[in-house]
Amino acid sequence: MKRWLDRTLGAVPMYTLVLGSLAVIAVASIAFAFVGLIAADPFALLASLPIAVVFSYVASWLGARIVRQRAHLESSLITGLLVFFIMAPSLQLDGLLSIALASTVAAASKFLIAFRGRHIFNPAALGAYVFYWIPIGFPTWWIGTPWLQPLIIIAAFLILYRTQRLDLGLTFVVLAASIRIALTLANGGDIAEAIAVTFTSSQLIFFVGFMLSEPLTLPPRRWQRLSVAALVALLFAIPFSIGPLYSDPLLALLLGNLVAFAFTQRRTIRMTLTETEEIAPGTWELTFAPHRTLAFRAGQYIELSLPHPSPDLRGARRYFTISSAPSAGATLSITFTAPEKSSSFKAALLALPRGADVNATGIWGDFVLPRKTTEPLLLVAGGIGVTPFASQVAHSHLHDDERDIVLIYATSSTETLPFTGLFVEAGVRVIVFGPQPVESLPEGWVLGSEGRMNGDALSALVPDLADRRAYLSGPPALVNDLKATLRANGARRIHTDYFSGY
Repeated sequence: MKRWLDRTLGAVPMYTLVLGSLAVIAVASIAFAFVGLIAADPFALLASLPIAVVFSYVASWLGARIVRQRAHLESSLITGLLVFFIMAPSLQLDGLLSIALASTVAAASKFLIAFRGRHIFNPAALGAYVFYWIPIGFPTWWIGTPWLQPLIIIAAFLILYRTQRLDLGLTFVVLAASIRIALTLANGGDIAEAIAVTFTSSQLIFFVGFMLSEPLTLPPRRWQRLSVAALVALLFAIPFSIGPLYSDPLLALLLGNLVAFAFTQRRTIRMTLTETEEIAPGTWELTFAPHRTLAFRAGQYIELSLPHPSPDLRGARRYFTISSAPSAGATLSITFTAPEKSSSFKAALLALPRGADVNATGIWGDFVLPRKTTEPLLLVAGGIGVTPFASQVAHSHLHDDERDIVLIYATSSTETLPFTGLFVEAGVRVIVFGPQPVESLPEGWVLGSEGRMNGDALSALVPDLADRRAYLSGPPALVNDLKATLRANGARRIHTDYFSGY
């Protein structure tokens, strides 16, 4: 099941997954309203939906034109749908006006309430929260209804699973739900009723799946994300009142966004392309010069934004692991494979001339080596999953860390392996599994087998496997297989990389 999920979800861009999930819930909500399963007026829903979506799109388009950027269609539609689910649906002019204004404020906030090109707050939350202060329309979270919860739970799970944020979701849900249930019981409520209201008749799951999990308003490291999730859960569940402010899910999220912003790269990352090189057949390395000093840790990944004509379903934003060392100077490199029938994004990226400017939205990731350099390591790469290890090995080599590293390189190609020169220069012990001719391997490299990595060969070649901290990177299906093999052969401390399926 996990392998099927990884393969299926890995082929779906995140924006498409979120937008598709919201669209399904919107259609289901209107259908349920018409047959009386939810309380909302179906005609009010039909009137409110296009208002929310159209005004979000138009405001995004205008904002992008003003700041001379290309509007991100999927993002504006997602924002409009979120406003639709939060604001009270209406057939009255003032109610529809409030929805239109909420969508407009939400979309405009991406450009107006931003720091060096990066928006600070969840746009939909900010757009809806304004109406606690304006006497027309109001947030009702009508989405919190039992009949829609199964769809919401499935969609939230898929989104959190796809982004590897299940730990964030679990932290928030367990803490917020426990507090709400405990407060209900303390006030004389019934346990069954408390659980039912918390999980089936509230916005809890929708909130964490579609709003708290927004990547651009989350900090880059795992401990930071979990801290923000815990803080938002406390603000979400515990009633409070401070002057004109009082407890509300939207306020909880906005305050969490502020804390997350303190952790993040607080500007759009602007870079200039300096070199495009095919370092192996079908494998390309692009090098950029950031306009400002850029800090990251070896093994982290970057999200590039590249608006281009007629983008396909994979969209105009993509994640790429940084393959260069943080201390390599004033440049940053990414490395990826590009088959003949590649995505429109990769085609546009490879078509960029030297000197072209490219923006990135941020840097994330916890796939970093331990600071203790004496700990023995096993790095296991599946295909292009070798990119974070290139960054890590280059960084260690530049700093003369003298780490004890064994690199397992699993490949299905007989062509030149990327980063061979780097690993040879760094003196890393490399074991190759795949159809690589023995005579083509550098001196000192070992061919584990000509087929897939197997436990017998692994145990023989790395007898101290159980003593090594293992890092595993590559396509999800391959990672699942290799992880099972490592565990079966004694590995206990295994870290896996986030792989977006590009």
